[in-house]
Amino acid sequence: MTTVTMTAAASGTCLLGDLTVHRIGFGAMRLTQHGPAFHPGVVPSDRDTAIRVLRRAVELGVNHIDTAAFYFSALRSANELIGRALAPYGEDLVIATKVGPGRDQSGAWLPHATPEELRGQVEENLRQLGRDHLDLVNLRIVGTDSIAERFGALAELRDAGLIRHLGLSNVHEHHLGEALAIAPVACVQNLYGIGRPGQDSFVRACGEQGIAFVPFYSIAGTGRERGGVSGESPEVLAIAAAHGAGPAEIRLAWTLSRGPHVLAIPGTGNLAHLESNVAAGALRLTEDELAALEAVHQRGE
Repeated sequence: MTTVTMTAAASGTCLLGDLTVHRIGFGAMRLTQHGPAFHPGVVPSDRDTAIRVLRRAVELGVNHIDTAAFYFSALRSANELIGRALAPYGEDLVIATKVGPGRDQSGAWLPHATPEELRGQVEENLRQLGRDHLDLVNLRIVGTDSIAERFGALAELRDAGLIRHLGLSNVHEHHLGEALAIAPVACVQNLYGIGRPGQDSFVRACGEQGIAFVPFYSIAGTGRERGGVSGESPEVLAIAAAHGAGPAEIRLAWTLSRGPHVLAIPGTGNLAHLESNVAAGALRLTEDELAALEAVHQRGE
């Protein structure tokens, strides 16, 4: 019996600015450690395994990798793993990174970068990745305050040729309008998945404006940095069983069903999980299944 390995091409494509990517990508947050991300004392990942995961992702057609300089453990840096595994980079590979947050050498969080400090963070990503420009830089923020000065600083770096496209991460709807008055926005990257109905209108608004929406924690849900939901709904489990898939694959398939402008960037340090995540891009849910999942979504589960 022949086993067919699904590739990211089955998920379809979407534009990040003028860059075409498959809708199933890869998030590098969990690549550097075992256990919860960003927690002190976590066990660093095995370097060779992390490199194999990255190379296998590209072999499976993944051409959108999400990373950040603040993704690191005691011995591993996501950016440097990406550079070691994938450089020289393929022409179709899009590497997106984030600036704003920072961590010191012990892993403790620093105050978010000021407009003046953002150039240093961009240069740090360039150095770690071994690039002369960054494909996409998301400004990640916390709170509701104006982003004009910070986004404007990144727009200047874009004009200088250090950045190709700009995006936003962890923002509110009014931030998008503020940013668009300064420079084009390729994507919005917010927490979204089954159980987060408060983001639905923002997801639709991005689609209406031709802006990609890139959810994070679309599998993890309430598990967030821990990497898994705290209990799964019967509906998700039943639909997973019907498809011979896992709950994570159902959550990813549901995420992609929210619109052709919606991407997914599931992360893992496990080769088997990687292949399952990529295969979710080929999974098609029925109307009845989508209705059942919509009920779960609206309940906030």
